[in-house]
Parts: sequence; C-alpha cells; structure tokens
Amino acid sequence: MNSEYYIAAGAGSTNGFDVAVTPDSAGWTESSLWTFTLSAGQSVDLNSGSDEIMVLPLAGSASVTSAGTTFELAGRASVFDGPSDFAYVGKDSAYSVASAAGGRFALCGARAKNELPFRYVPASDISVELRGAGNCSRQVHNFGTADAFEADSIIACEVITPGGNWSSYPGHKHDENTATESALEEIYYFEIADGPQGTAGFGYHRVYGTPQRPIEVLEEVRTGDVVLVPHGYHGPSVAAPGYHMYYLNVMAGPGAERAWNIVDDPEHTWIRGSWTDQPIDPRLPLRTAPTGA
Repeated sequence: MNSEYYIAAGAGSTNGFDVAVTPDSAGWTESSLWTFTLSAGQSVDLNSGSDEIMVLPLAGSASVTSAGTTFELAGRASVFDGPSDFAYVGKDSAYSVASAAGGRFALCGARAKNELPFRYVPASDISVELRGAGNCSRQVHNFGTADAFEADSIIACEVITPGGNWSSYPGHKHDENTATESALEEIYYFEIADGPQGTAGFGYHRVYGTPQRPIEVLEEVRTGDVVLVPHGYHGPSVAAPGYHMYYLNVMAGPGAERAWNIVDDPEHTWIRGSWTDQPIDPRLPLRTAPTGA
C-alpha cells in the first residue's frame, strides 16, 4: 500500500500544474514544488507570494519575465541532457513563463523572509559533481545549493543515477538543527529514462525513521512521481538496471543558517570508505551542458 508521503504521477495535479506540493498539502512549513507543461506559444502568469522561486526547465526552453526584465532560458531536450540554465524570482513578485516551442518546467520554492533580486544563471555556470564510486556513482547538478547560489532559504539540486546504481546512499538524515545537522524538509521529484525499445523505466526510493520519530516509505517510482521526506533517514534511490534515474531535490528549513548538513545512518556510513578503491562509473557524466549554453 502506498505511503501518504508518496504522490503518484498525476495524483498531485491541480490548477494546471502536473505536480503541486505546498507546505499546506505536505503538512509542513517551508518547501514547495510545482511542475507544469506549456504547449507551443503558451504562457502562464504567476506570483511568488511568500516563496522564493527557481524556474527550471525540465524539457524545452522558455522566457521568464518579471518587473519588466526578461531572461531567455535555453533549457534542454530532457533532464538527461546535462544541467539547464534557470531563473530566480524573489518573494512577493509577479512573473510569467512563456515557451515558443513548448516544454515542461519546474518551480522550486521555499518560504522566504527576505526579497532578493530577479536573476539568471547560465547552464555553463552549473557545477557537475561526480559523487560516490562503483555502483554508488551518481552525477549531481549543484544549481541551487548553498555554496553555489545566493538565496534566502531554498536549497536545490539534480541527481542522475545510471541504471543499476544506487544513490542517496548511505541513508542519511537532516531533521534536527544541531552542530552537525540541519532541519530541512525535502522533496524528491523523479523522472526515469525509457529503455532502448521505448519501455517505461522504474526505480525505488526508501525513507525510514528513528525510534523517536518513526516513518516508513518504500516506493516504486516512475516519471512524474514525488516522495516527501518530512524527517528520517532517506536512501537509497535505486535505478533499475537498464533505466537511468533522475531526481530533483528541493529543500528548505526554518533554521537561521542556509546549509545542507547531514548525518549518515551509523550502521551504513562505512560504505563511504569503500569507495576509495573503486573507480567512478565510466558512464558518467551522462551528458554535460555545452560551453556557453
């Protein structure tokens, strides 16, 4: 039986959005995510309200306009075609997203106290990190992490896991504000690459808690699915052999410091040491953004 923290593709659609996760719908206070599809020539008018927003193309290109300024997002063919450029919209701002050729787009959101300016970041400025080794190798696009981009509270990144590999592993958590950990609500949005014959792929994702704060999620995930992580250890995210996995992470918390501080499940943290003598999966990076994109 599906967990209350799992949102199947289509189940969270509302008001023209394919995915709509808000603090109210998730039962928390900080993190949000919306995805939507625009047909060729279509546009949508939006307002950030209490959130700061990162407008991220998943597939296709778009124009993002706010306060008389327009940024052209070149985007990408798919989430497996390297990092994308993106636009940042501060809180309490009206903005619009238009697409001449059509596409799919994500709005990564977080409650914000301070209003920051409308900005654009090209894909060529996004760092591509290869993390882990062996069958725990994955590719990370650090477009909205605390050390990569100035924001009020949001932390966002993309992860690509080659078919057959494990990522978000060892299981780790960030649900307390301590010297070593940040309290962050996290959203996982998944897309899975088709197989060579066009067959739909799948993967698995796990969330588990502590005796003090139990939670238990183990879901098969497919394109468009969402898993919420209000607390607890999360990982692994497992890509079925033959099917590459993508997920978009959006995080935010109520703490004063914007930081991604985590602690591993102590039973499995030794895994990190085993990577020292293993090569990174030679399939990575799957794709990198063209210079100047």
